[in-house]
Amino acid sequence: MVDEKAIQVAQEKFGALVRRQLERVENLKAEEGPVDYSKLDKLIIGVCGGDGIGPYICASAQKVMEFLLADKIAAGKVEIRQIDGLTIERRAEVMKAIPDDTLAELKKCHVILKGPTTTPAKGDPWPNIESANVAMRKELDLFANVRPVSVPELGIDWTFFRENTEGSYALGSDGFFVTDDLAMDFCVATHQGTERIIRAGFEHAKKTGKNYVSIIVKANIIKTTDGLFVDLADKIAKDYPEVKHDVWFVDITTAKLIDPARRSDFKVFVLPNLYGDIITDEAAQIQGGVGTAGSANIGNRYAMFEAIHGSAPRMVTEGRAQYADPCSMIKAVALMMNHIGESEKGRKLEMALDICTQFEKKLVMTGRSTGATGDEFAQYVLDTIQRPDLEKVWQGYVDEAIAKAKN
Repeated sequence: MVDEKAIQVAQEKFGALVRRQLERVENLKAEEGPVDYSKLDKLIIGVCGGDGIGPYICASAQKVMEFLLADKIAAGKVEIRQIDGLTIERRAEVMKAIPDDTLAELKKCHVILKGPTTTPAKGDPWPNIESANVAMRKELDLFANVRPVSVPELGIDWTFFRENTEGSYALGSDGFFVTDDLAMDFCVATHQGTERIIRAGFEHAKKTGKNYVSIIVKANIIKTTDGLFVDLADKIAKDYPEVKHDVWFVDITTAKLIDPARRSDFKVFVLPNLYGDIITDEAAQIQGGVGTAGSANIGNRYAMFEAIHGSAPRMVTEGRAQYADPCSMIKAVALMMNHIGESEKGRKLEMALDICTQFEKKLVMTGRSTGATGDEFAQYVLDTIQRPDLEKVWQGYVDEAIAKAKN
């Protein structure tokens, strides 16, 4: 017999979820345009270490960031603030993904550099609180997760635009058991949220000359929310006649990213939240691993830059945290430079990282005492970026790698 009372309770819960999302739609309709950083009297950058290895690799990346912005800091044009409160212990204590006082401090910043945070999983000793990443993206409306992946010798120059505030993650902590036998989770897509991420991808393609956008969905099965992605992409594409676009199903996309005959054709990807999370990790592995890739989370008012990997608590308990690889966090600093109008500094940092991690490799990160510490590696990057022949050396390595790949 069907449990009518359970259905009634589920209807009430679902109704509350729908109400919240409709309220959010109204807020999206009223949102303002992006901040113009060039018009700010002072740019405020918040630094949050996070959990596990986060404070270690964040400190190494901050060292690089402060070097690049030294002139602006000295002139009072940039202020860096340390923001605590994102440890799992503190979040569990207040039973919130982000403590209220920490969120208030974050909202006083324009840009945030954030270390990895721990998200409790089933079986962990921590309570079932929402991911700090997901919460921050929603609270600060960081709707675009932007991840570049570059492997010149393989002809790979990809940029991923992952929708960050909707999809299967938006209500990830709001699913429920209707009965002991039936569990339900939810996927959310709004016209406004979908349109702005697709338009961001097309704008990037137009601005950079990467005139090819691939929309990644599973719309043959997930017909409503993924179908909205396809319909809006077709509509928005008419505003960008110089940009080619097509639609790929997520499963075949995962295969084509490792297909040498196809993968160099791709340029810009636009994806719903869940697919973007999975595929960008695959792409990072092709580049050299998730430890090599940074992530930008962009909204109109705020932006947050982070590593894409986890907090690796085992490295801390084993006394190896100082050997954690800071490359992903330093890559995030490069993305930050590009976002705040310091694109030349960002470009030089990316070249220095390529030299240090892919070509020269004078220091190697192993995660143990057999390799360099994070601080030693950060200094290696700083020494490299100051080389007067940086661009010439980088181009020489790239040309050599391309020649080897062709042979």
